[in-house]
Amino acid sequence: MKKSHGPAFRKVMKPLRACYDCRGSGLRMGMFHQLECATCNASGWVCAETGEALPLADLVLQLGMKLRALERDLALADQQSGPQQQYEQNNRLGAGGSNYTGD
Repeated sequence: MKKSHGPAFRKVMKPLRACYDCRGSGLRMGMFHQLECATCNASGWVCAETGEALPLADLVLQLGMKLRALERDLALADQQSGPQQQYEQNNRLGAGGSNYTGD
């Protein structure tokens, strides 16, 4: 373990998992109505390592980081490259200037 003084310069993503008690919904079924889950503070997420609920300030930060990472991955997946991009573009080699794919 690395020794350090003071807070970390960068926040790291903590692994999160869905709460076992509410199955990630944040609500538990009472006798006649739904109740907020006390295990995860009604968020549906707990720490994957310890299974404990995160404080609300940390939870907001972690979910924001997770959302930005997923948006970044989605943007990279949307960028087409290689044969798929060439196949989707109109090359005007078909009859009447339409797309010719070579099939």
